Amino acid sequence: MSTLNERPTIPSLIRYLVKNIHPDTHPFLSHKVGNEWVDITYGEALEKIDAISAWFLSIGIKKGDRLALIMENGPDYIYYDQALQQIGAVNTSIYPTLSEAEVEYILNDSGAKTILVGTPFLFRKVINIADNCPELIRIIACDRAENRKDKFTLKAGVTGLNAVIEEGRKIINEYRPTINSAREAILPSDLSCLIYTSGTTGTPKGVMLTHYNLVENVRTSLIQIPVVEKTDLFLSFLPLSHVFERTATYHICLYAGCKIAFAQSLDLLARNMGEVKPTIMNCVPRLLERIHDKAMKSGTEAGGMKAKIFLWALKIGREYRVSKEAGKSPGMILSAQYALAEKLVFSKIKEKTGGRLKFMISGGGALPKNIGEFFGDLGIKILEGFGLTETSPVMAVTEYHRQVYGTVGRIIPGIEVGIQNVDTKHIYTVQTHDTFKEDFESEEGEIIVRGHCVMKGYLNKPEETANAIDQHGWFHTGDIGRFFKGNLQITDRLKNMLVNAYGKNIYPTPVENAYLKSAKIEGVFLIGDKREHITAIIIPAKETLQETFNLNEAYFEQPDLFIEDKEIKDWIGKDIRSLSNELAKFERIKNFKVKRKPFSMEEGEITPTMKPKRKVIEKKYAEAIEELYSEGVEGD
Repeated sequence: MSTLNERPTIPSLIRYLVKNIHPDTHPFLSHKVGNEWVDITYGEALEKIDAISAWFLSIGIKKGDRLALIMENGPDYIYYDQALQQIGAVNTSIYPTLSEAEVEYILNDSGAKTILVGTPFLFRKVINIADNCPELIRIIACDRAENRKDKFTLKAGVTGLNAVIEEGRKIINEYRPTINSAREAILPSDLSCLIYTSGTTGTPKGVMLTHYNLVENVRTSLIQIPVVEKTDLFLSFLPLSHVFERTATYHICLYAGCKIAFAQSLDLLARNMGEVKPTIMNCVPRLLERIHDKAMKSGTEAGGMKAKIFLWALKIGREYRVSKEAGKSPGMILSAQYALAEKLVFSKIKEKTGGRLKFMISGGGALPKNIGEFFGDLGIKILEGFGLTETSPVMAVTEYHRQVYGTVGRIIPGIEVGIQNVDTKHIYTVQTHDTFKEDFESEEGEIIVRGHCVMKGYLNKPEETANAIDQHGWFHTGDIGRFFKGNLQITDRLKNMLVNAYGKNIYPTPVENAYLKSAKIEGVFLIGDKREHITAIIIPAKETLQETFNLNEAYFEQPDLFIEDKEIKDWIGKDIRSLSNELAKFERIKNFKVKRKPFSMEEGEITPTMKPKRKVIEKKYAEAIEELYSEGVEGD
């Protein structure tokens, strides 16, 4: 693997690939056009990238200018990003799901000069606020949105991406020397991107990440997981507007020479997996939970011999996994049983993922321990990672050969991670990649980090930056955790912590994860700060609920926010009572309401990364919450 000095910036990665790893005729990207998957070579991509760069320069874009994108994943995102990166401009990605007001705020806070817009829906969103953004000089539409570009009179000019590429091709020879000079002039310390993170409260903050932050994060992550190879194929479906997918798929593929295929949508993901047959995927815990739930349902609902074989296979899978993870030989009998379980059950589940997965990386939230173990029993390796937008993002990731379920892995090389007492600020321990010991455990506290992954700061927000990064260079993550068996283990978010009326600290995530083991429950939102006991708003598993009670879609469109049917509440309550036995008495749900619809981004109840906005939810549903405490509670 090359040194950082050979590849110090994002635009240098692809040039290094074509020079040292793959010829320019090698497939780089793949997307579905009609009914066919179409490959795009490095050479084809670079030709479009250079054309867009030439066009940028022709309209006066210069180093340091912010250029925005609001679009779904696809080759156009890569062309546009690489084109702006190589002339020293700054990628300002915007979540497609944000409101018009939030898009307007980000465009103005960043001072974005151009914006690439993906779909007609997003195009309408942008044109509605474009005249309120004085720095915006050009809106670039792709896909079908391009056909509508001449129907609007805006201060910012409107053009199509295809037209940009065609214009750029005409002037590329004139601007090529300037492009090459601009690319060579980029410093690792220069800003590469702005990623706005709203968190669960407050105004969005523009996280400033440098080329060094991003490239070094990729380099050290690959040291941690050296099994990524140039022959690997990633299937990308998480948004590239989020730092996790951008680093763990896009940038890793740029560094290692892997191919990227873009899924059509989340709804078509299962089909695309079967078509593309990826070897590596990044995912979020909820996807893995759904795969688990469907596999369990498919394997057991028919009952009889099929269910017995399925449950037997899981039992054998667990015994085999535990034996292997303990460093023991499974033995001839267990190995033979495992081979039979693989043939009868596991191979059929793996076929639905394309049958070639080496591993999946889970990030963006805590993966329940039982879900990780389930996939391990099947022989599907799930590596967990941890980080924030402010940390580029990776701070820790599971080693390929060493799995500790319920943790997020070993600290990556080159950074320090500490555990700090929330009240006294005493740092219990500081761990690095090199101090790793398999039996090390620490006390619990706030996770702090310093090193190459830490952001430059928040754009235009010096006070918030000073609050996040202390005078000793420690970035305070706001996450609570500890070290367990040498690996980092996340307990919860500091802001999420509930303190009941008796002074007991309750971290919602592990409690919620205990209840999420129920196939009847899609989500849990705990309530109980300064209260005598815990209550919850439950999001039911819609499909299971529909099938069990023969409900149609109209049932979920009724105006009542909560389901009051006693039969349904008793059905869910049965699992809540059973699962409560895994928890301390003060952590158990004593009363709950069943919400008819999930919390939504459109209603401002969750962030783009699907985290609940606690203050918003508690204020919006204050009346219902008070009812939970005025009603009688269930016993233990």
